[in-house]
Amino acid sequence: MSRPEHIAPPELFYGEAEAEKYTRNSRIAAIQAEMTMRAVELLNLADDQPRFLLDIGCGSGLSGEILDEDGQLWVGVDIAPAMLDIAVDKDVEGDLFLQDIGQGLGFRPGTFDGAISVSVLQWLCNADKTENKPRYRLQRFFSTLFMALQRGARAVFQFYPENDAQVEQIMGVAMKCGFTGGLVVDYPNSKKARKFYLCLFAGQAPSGRKQELPKGLASEEAPDSVAYTQTRIQNQKRGKKSRKPVKNSVEWILHKKELARKRGKEDVPLDSRYTGRKRKPRF
Repeated sequence: MSRPEHIAPPELFYGEAEAEKYTRNSRIAAIQAEMTMRAVELLNLADDQPRFLLDIGCGSGLSGEILDEDGQLWVGVDIAPAMLDIAVDKDVEGDLFLQDIGQGLGFRPGTFDGAISVSVLQWLCNADKTENKPRYRLQRFFSTLFMALQRGARAVFQFYPENDAQVEQIMGVAMKCGFTGGLVVDYPNSKKARKFYLCLFAGQAPSGRKQELPKGLASEEAPDSVAYTQTRIQNQKRGKKSRKPVKNSVEWILHKKELARKRGKEDVPLDSRYTGRKRKPRF
């Protein structure tokens, strides 16, 4: 079976049909949710307040929904317009940018408290165009990402390396751009459940405490499949309650209206004492 990055560039591979198919697939959504939760866990964020995160290759917002449930603030970038269109239709919480990360990120220095990426990094290693040289694109991406992160912040990339040489190339370029860290492998003895996470540190933490590379998950019997759990169960596993308002509640409606106003929408209804109140059925 051919790898997606060998078939076409991401902006072409994920056209309208493929983007819709990817988003509606419940198994893909389940796996994406589990890997996103694992990436957030590897970020080692404090629970005292929400953090401002960058979702690299955010796609249709599957990872962003998990960040919402975890109470984080986020910005997403992706190269596929069809994927971002679906995310806009879903009215995701994060702000979205159409951007080729191989051309670098255009954010101010120290903007983000952390960054995550799911199933994206391997695309930068594919020379799908004559002008796309993997080493240059990796260097441009990692150098601008290092600048966009606060000192001591982490960036966690779940990816599917094609071979050991690709892993060495990615890690080599990242280290030259100032990052430290390494590779975290979950379930290394299971061919089916094995997952690769590149965990990078953007310099020394402000506290001066040395950052240690997390250990990968190991189990004699790795899970054969990923069970898609409800939001409440996910939060229970993390030992915390969701900070996201309940859907269709008054708080949720007010939050959505405020978000729409901040994004420049002019047809947002005014707030009143009737906002969110259930109407009696009409006969």
